[in-house]
Amino acid sequence: MTHPYARELGDFLRARRDRLHPDDVGLEPGGRRRVAGLRREELALLAGLSTGYYQRMEQGRDVRPSDDVLDALATALALDDEERRHLFTLAHAARRPARARVDRAPEVVPDSTRRLLRVLHTPAVVLGRHLDLLAWNRQAEALLGDPGDLPPDRLNMLLLLFDDELTRGRTCADWERQALDYIGMMRAAVAADPTHPRATAIVGELSIRSAEFRRLWARHDVRASVSGTKTFHSPAVGDLTLEWSTYPLPGRPGPFLLVFTAEPDSADADRLHLLGSLHATRTTGRDRP
Repeated sequence: MTHPYARELGDFLRARRDRLHPDDVGLEPGGRRRVAGLRREELALLAGLSTGYYQRMEQGRDVRPSDDVLDALATALALDDEERRHLFTLAHAARRPARARVDRAPEVVPDSTRRLLRVLHTPAVVLGRHLDLLAWNRQAEALLGDPGDLPPDRLNMLLLLFDDELTRGRTCADWERQALDYIGMMRAAVAADPTHPRATAIVGELSIRSAEFRRLWARHDVRASVSGTKTFHSPAVGDLTLEWSTYPLPGRPGPFLLVFTAEPDSADADRLHLLGSLHATRTTGRDRP
């Protein structure tokens, strides 16, 4: 049986090879080409490997590349630091026997983190390793809507992001950038445990029902920890642009905090404060999640 990490490593190498063109690496394009990116033999030449050895790597067959080989591949593929770490993570895991038992205990949000959510005066949520929405505060409800209205198994940022009814056909200008960030985080989780049932279920469902997800997932982009900006449209207060950042929680890898903030004393900060006040007025007396 193919090692799950070797299969993931082969898919990653193929995606990165397809991304490169001959002129990117100083090669002549030559005649008519049947592939968009580099040929296997071209990449093998650049990395100083035999074509057969590299082909077996892409096929996920039983090869255990040394760190020197990985260095050569990272250079030939022009990987950035995060992609390079991802390559080494997959390859090192593929060297080890497949684990018969994996720690897949349920993800728990500590009481201290729930208290932190309550005292934060800005939208914040806790996401699990596969982007399941585990906890949130009132400010997040005001900004994103009440997650408690959805079934627990649908409380997942990727499932919600690719739900046309919720995203109104994905008309926001930065939708694809946000999708790539979340997909990149899911890729990092898959690298840690390629056969996890939750990851398999989410990726499988989205691969069946969304051509856009299949296209973006095939890029094999990876994000370990990300930050950025996002513009929200609220019927109550208008557009507001917020910065967002992720913070891993203490303990074994898993849940992390996602926090949205506005530039102090800005119009966005005023709109965010007003949005929170309006939501608090509507929900006075409700129990916190």
